Amino acid sequence: MTSFPEISSLPPLKFTPVYKERPWGGTLMTELLNRVTPEGVKTGEAWELSDRDGADTPVAEGELAGVTLSELVRHYGRSFVGARAADPTRFPILVKLIDAGDRLSLQVHPDEKCCRQFADGSEPKTEMWYVIAARKGARIMAGLSPKATRLQFQEKVNSPDIEQLLQCHRSVPGDAYFITAGVLHAIGGGNLLLEIQQNSDTTYRLSDWGRVDKEGKSRELHLEKGLAATDFYNRNTPRIPGVTGQAGFNRKYQLVNKSQFFRVSELRLVSPWRDDTGPDGSFHLISAINGSVAIEGESPELRCELEIGRSGLIPTAFGRYRIIPLEDGETTVLKTTL
Repeated sequence: MTSFPEISSLPPLKFTPVYKERPWGGTLMTELLNRVTPEGVKTGEAWELSDRDGADTPVAEGELAGVTLSELVRHYGRSFVGARAADPTRFPILVKLIDAGDRLSLQVHPDEKCCRQFADGSEPKTEMWYVIAARKGARIMAGLSPKATRLQFQEKVNSPDIEQLLQCHRSVPGDAYFITAGVLHAIGGGNLLLEIQQNSDTTYRLSDWGRVDKEGKSRELHLEKGLAATDFYNRNTPRIPGVTGQAGFNRKYQLVNKSQFFRVSELRLVSPWRDDTGPDGSFHLISAINGSVAIEGESPELRCELEIGRSGLIPTAFGRYRIIPLEDGETTVLKTTL
């Protein structure tokens, strides 16, 4: 039986990812992040922080090594997830790395209204992507073109011409995309993204670009539900352009600040950054984007180090801490809260 320490003695927590095979999986995780992924399969996703059946991420090191995220949430409750979490027994977000060797399907996620309408166990999903790296020519398709009509979309959804009805963007490291429920999207091949999303695994595929597996079988499409879930009135661009240039001081930029599901800030650090979970009343999730950092509490033993691409979870009750860049130059991290 697991012996759980007092919440006040928990260090920042790093978890062991759960890797997922995908037909569009790539190799950027191994090439750029030095990840050891499963051999002989196309690894498309690393679930970095997950409280879901079959993909419950365990603590990677320390006294609680092997204890899963769901076990921590059930034991510590709101002192772990915070007062803003809708359900104190379930971690509210899911964090992934997306490694796209080929483009993902054209897809959409439902909102709460659609999920109630379908009554089939679907879960609402809003998500944010942050471009960590991109090969030359990589693209992101996110949102409908302002000139596209619903009829045109329905007529061309199974045609290569469907791309003409979407907003297409060149992938630029440092750019982010806020994909609300109802927004059509597809990640192009050659992208390595960090994804912050609601704790949901519901996706409706409208097109898989004619892709088939080794046996010549195509993946299931969800055209009827996908069309019902699509917000054809939303023509806003989901892209959040990244900042350019470097500075000799720490900088903070709000990427997602008004969402009811999560808030994400980008920190560009050249020296230690001081922060505190107390005023937010929420956990803090720190993700290292382009260099290693340490997260350190007021006691020296309350510390963990994050390699590039890794995320660390700071429980709500933790209090004051520092993020310390471990490499020269400007280090980018993302901070996610509720």
